[in-house]
Amino acid sequence: MTDHIVRSYDADLEGLRRSLAEMGGMAERMLGDSTVALVRRDTTLAQKIISADQRLDNLQREVEEKAVLTIARRQPLANDLRELISAIRIAADIERVGDLAKNIAKRAVAISGQFQPPHRAVVGLEHISRLVQAQLKEVLDAYAAGNEQKALEVWRRDDEIDALYTSLFRELLTYMMEDPRNITFCTHLLFCAKNIERIGDHTTNIAETIHYLITGDSLDVNRPKLDTTNIEVEAVTGS
Repeated sequence: MTDHIVRSYDADLEGLRRSLAEMGGMAERMLGDSTVALVRRDTTLAQKIISADQRLDNLQREVEEKAVLTIARRQPLANDLRELISAIRIAADIERVGDLAKNIAKRAVAISGQFQPPHRAVVGLEHISRLVQAQLKEVLDAYAAGNEQKALEVWRRDDEIDALYTSLFRELLTYMMEDPRNITFCTHLLFCAKNIERIGDHTTNIAETIHYLITGDSLDVNRPKLDTTNIEVEAVTGS
């Protein structure tokens, strides 16, 4: 490549990195704000999150289109090709984080007029949300720094999020059985908790993509993932 082409290609990659950084920052804020809106029943904040999701969707499409166009124009190989493919993957995961945060915000609007159960009912959800927010920030920082080890640390902690989700699931069912007035509110919290747990899954997806970007290989071991399906069924049926 001539110097001009190299500089132009580097500018393309830097533009993608900036877009991903903007997407990541938006997704982090949306997750944090959606939890606050839910706990405080702040419908104004919830509506802002719902509206913000469109910007995140637009950025995801821009990243994908720019990456595909760059592949077609530059025909990159090896590391350069992996960076473009990784940008597409990470943008898709961040966009899904935004969708899930938006879903939590919608739940915040739905419960705004519902019976208010004891505050302890939302403490567990706040806790798991803080942990997932930290994981999301760490994995995005790992991508920006090209730090595979930090990414793998996030990947290995996925089972902690799953265990917390399972514990929270059972706790919320207990509140529902204690007082039937809690049922509607706690049902919404159950869906929110599942959304947060799924955001945790997307952070591990990003960690796997970082490993691929840096090494050229896929992780050849199973993700440390608990199967919560049977646990959820047993909790509901009592079997």
